[in-house]
Amino acid sequence: MLKTDYYLEEDKIKQPWYKVLYVQVLIAIALGILVGHFYPKLGVSLEPLGKAFINLIKMVITPIIFCTIVAGIANMRDLGQMGRVGLKALIYFEVVSTLALIAGFIVGHVAKPGVGINASVSSFAAKDVTKVNEYVAASQGHTMVDFFMDLIPKTAFSPFVEGNILQVLLIAILFGVVLTRIPEERAQPLIHFIEGMSEVFFGMVGIITKLAPLGAFGAMAFTIGKFGIGSLTNLLGLIATFYLTAFLFVVIVLGIIARITGFSIFKFLRYIKEELLLVLGTSSSESALPHLMNKLEKMGCKKSIVGLVVPTGYSFNLDGTNIYMTLAVLFIAQALNIDLTLWQQLTIFAVAMLTSKGASGVTGAGFVTLAGTLMVVPDIPVAGMALILGIDRFMSEVRALTNFIGNGVATVAVSKWEKALDEDAMNKALSK
Repeated sequence: MLKTDYYLEEDKIKQPWYKVLYVQVLIAIALGILVGHFYPKLGVSLEPLGKAFINLIKMVITPIIFCTIVAGIANMRDLGQMGRVGLKALIYFEVVSTLALIAGFIVGHVAKPGVGINASVSSFAAKDVTKVNEYVAASQGHTMVDFFMDLIPKTAFSPFVEGNILQVLLIAILFGVVLTRIPEERAQPLIHFIEGMSEVFFGMVGIITKLAPLGAFGAMAFTIGKFGIGSLTNLLGLIATFYLTAFLFVVIVLGIIARITGFSIFKFLRYIKEELLLVLGTSSSESALPHLMNKLEKMGCKKSIVGLVVPTGYSFNLDGTNIYMTLAVLFIAQALNIDLTLWQQLTIFAVAMLTSKGASGVTGAGFVTLAGTLMVVPDIPVAGMALILGIDRFMSEVRALTNFIGNGVATVAVSKWEKALDEDAMNKALSK
């Protein structure tokens, strides 16, 4: 049993149902929907509750990632293995990301969610075109060159202040590599200290998590109160299509990967149900990142692999975002009666593979990446993007959920590929 389990797990002794965390989060989500629907002004005013909870979680994410990666690499003392894990992870990410983009294209062509709503374009576009221009400007400032330049922090400490996960990942890898080159008797005291700090930060997560129902309530009340439901009926086709596509991707694509790896995707979803509800309530996959890392270690994945694959996956393995981008492009084109040529669609596909990485860490990243992708097809005007801006928030939860599940499956798959998966521990964890 991991020492951090004490902080991150509910007490296994039988307790009243209302004290179980995921039940509390589920109730909070339901209450948030009701408050946002019937008392929209009150719902909007509750936004700080959701933001405060997510900020508290973000406060400890970077030190947890740093400590986990450094301790994992230092204890591994095998740089060749670290390089193999990184390469295998990137290969996996690219293959699965491509499948996600293809899934969005296929469903968009089959379901045609944008056909027949052209009359609604002008009213939505007039209201949101200014906001869309902000996202377009953001996408222009985040090319692949900018992405790679942003990997290098200004100072060794700035990534921890700014919460830049990839920069923290870079520093942690360098730190861990140097520790492997120091004689073991001199490195061990520092390794023990870092492992102790990891326990402290996981303990902080355990305390913060008690506030999860409050954060989920505030975030959901704000979403429903601000954006409403009734005014979006003519766009529910896109929302439903995206939800269904994401569900099928998880069940079929990730399900097949899970089966090849040796476990059931449904048992895995049940295993991380508390984390999924937390992501759903806060619309942020980061809110459950420390919990996911802990559970993957309990599931038999090697600590060093978890520390490398999970943070890297947050930029390179965004399955939900990839599905959203290709589906949204086809939706906008259909809504505006634009026939995309095969060449245009292939160009969008290629650009989407890059922009999904280049806008990592940008506020509203899903919409920013969409803006950057659409810029390669001048035939689609800005007004078309304004059409879906109002419902983007309703799709962000499913994007976050799909990204979260995808990174969990990726970690287990890479662990199995690297022959670093304790299958007995995996079967034991999933059988509970």
